[in-house]
Amino acid sequence: MAKCATTSKDKSKAKQRKLERTDSVANTTSQRFFDDVRNILRQARQKAYAAVNFLMVEAYWKIGQRIVEEEQGGSRRAKYGRDLIRDLARQLGDEFGSGLSVANLKNFRQFYLTYPVLGKSYALRSELTWTHYRLVMRVENEAARNYYIQEAADHSWSSRELERQIASLSYERLLMAPKAKKSKKPAVPPAPQELIKDPYVMEFLGLPEDSGRDERGLEQAIVDRLRDFLMEMGRGFSFVARQMRVSTETGHFHIDLVFYNYLLKCFVLIDLKTRKLKHEDIGQMDMYVRMFDDLKRSPDDNPTLGIILCTDKDDTIVRYSVLSESRRLFASKYRLVLPSEEELRAELERRHILTPPEKT
Repeated sequence: MAKCATTSKDKSKAKQRKLERTDSVANTTSQRFFDDVRNILRQARQKAYAAVNFLMVEAYWKIGQRIVEEEQGGSRRAKYGRDLIRDLARQLGDEFGSGLSVANLKNFRQFYLTYPVLGKSYALRSELTWTHYRLVMRVENEAARNYYIQEAADHSWSSRELERQIASLSYERLLMAPKAKKSKKPAVPPAPQELIKDPYVMEFLGLPEDSGRDERGLEQAIVDRLRDFLMEMGRGFSFVARQMRVSTETGHFHIDLVFYNYLLKCFVLIDLKTRKLKHEDIGQMDMYVRMFDDLKRSPDDNPTLGIILCTDKDDTIVRYSVLSESRRLFASKYRLVLPSEEELRAELERRHILTPPEKT
């Protein structure tokens, strides 16, 4: 009898375990089903929001077009333009609310004047909001405007990030202006100078400008705020390693930061210097790049690039070193606080990247 009772209990436990497994599978299937439906709804809402947002941006452009057309057949300077916008705001305000204020109508007018051809691919991107366009309209340089629109759309910049990029003159800090894309021709890989900046602005690290000579502390801060650093680095960069060890027959060497750029199809080594650039820093980076190419680079990768980030650099050292002719070695300054636009412009004018305004 005891053996029979034991067998009965074992069968009962086995049955219970089977039921639990069945319930577990059912629960997993149900959860997956609910998640799928939830994701469908979320994606639909995002697409609907983007579609409505784009339609409103398009409507603002058309309103600006009509305002300009009404002003003496499209003249930019109409005697009654100010009264026209004020009257329009008054008539539409009660029906459509404060969104059609005098200030906004002026922005719509400027929107049309800035982008008079609606069909141009760079002008209207469905990924961007009206706030993005209001920020870009303040940029005088057309090439810079196109750059900011393309980057903001391609990399999902928030309006706050776009504002930071414009304020820090991200486009002007590139060593070489990006070439305009030709839609009918195959894509041409950018030159390294199109992606490398000077200076790099890293106020997001939260370090004081006089943070001393703690290179490891700077490196740790970059790793802690890696997403922000990648945003500042620009297009195509992905993080690979910190303090990567490269060994030879005679010793071991450690590279501060290693990245890969999928647009350039090459590794990018970064050496951090919390001081002014010295000539031996250039020789060290040259050795790192050659060593990395020999020991780490695969046959499908393009030649490795090296960037020395330093607090300052002497133009004489740059001019009379391999940096002046090398297309693989670069030295860029970095700033730990966000400089004023005037400071940045003065620095870029000194390096003949920007032309100073003519004195009147």
